[in-house]
Amino acid sequence: MRQEILHIMPVRLRAPMMQALQGQTDVEEIRIRIGQPPEIRCQAQSVWLSAPIDVEDVEEMLTFISRYSIYAYEEEIRQGFVTIEGGNRIGFAGQVRLENGRISRMTNIRFLNIRVASEQKGCAKEILPWLYEKGELVNTLFAAKPGVGKTTYLRDCVRMVSDGDQKRPGKKVCVIDERSEIAACHLGVPQNDIGKRTDVLDGCPKQEGMRMALRSMSPDVVAVDELGGSKDAAAVAQIMLSGCRVFGTVHGETMEQLLSIDGIREMHSRKQFQRYVFLKRREDGQRTFHIYDQECRKLC
Repeated sequence: MRQEILHIMPVRLRAPMMQALQGQTDVEEIRIRIGQPPEIRCQAQSVWLSAPIDVEDVEEMLTFISRYSIYAYEEEIRQGFVTIEGGNRIGFAGQVRLENGRISRMTNIRFLNIRVASEQKGCAKEILPWLYEKGELVNTLFAAKPGVGKTTYLRDCVRMVSDGDQKRPGKKVCVIDERSEIAACHLGVPQNDIGKRTDVLDGCPKQEGMRMALRSMSPDVVAVDELGGSKDAAAVAQIMLSGCRVFGTVHGETMEQLLSIDGIREMHSRKQFQRYVFLKRREDGQRTFHIYDQECRKLC
């Protein structure tokens, strides 16, 4: 992880960045902001470098990230992020250019968020048994506010369901990875362990991806990030009618918050999801979870 990140840092900051990272085992993000020193965000604290970032530093980083061809990455930058080797994901902020009311490109990029890849294999081990009823997987929605780790828990469940074990045979899983966060593909190759029976549609819009997976990959389980809209609900309904199970994520800390989202409210009224896994993060950085069924009864 450290070498891949150090290689995209400005040359003048590599030594102090390496020194700051030594001994840090729980790094989650590295924030780059023009005029401010780099911030290394860990689970329970932040570490700051002393030297502030200037325009030349950001331009140098963009050159390294794009492998000396910023135009080749123009579409990814327009979407706001790039996934690099190792599964680390870099988000961008800057001046947005509009064309016919839609984002056409991003220029004058001055802020970067390096989200450090962290698979945390086994983090969902205690959750997985609750996602079965009478030996069969059930449709499950992972909910949390941004940054808590719902995608990490989704990924770990995908890996375990795909690989199977002595008690449960492995399942064919298709990951619809619209924002390249679950498998973290780099040049089409998953950088995260998502299991030996898993296929990935990377960078594909959720609704189209779910339908494509159904037509072409014959999955047992479809995994998708950040559900919410009515179009998502329609695509999920089509997947479920085919007999596939769905694992998804959504932003929200409580059932009341989830039911304020149109698509989630539609799916809940139809009892399409049999499990709701709410994840929370304590002040010490540790995660806790609560699991509910389709009747909003607390199971765990």
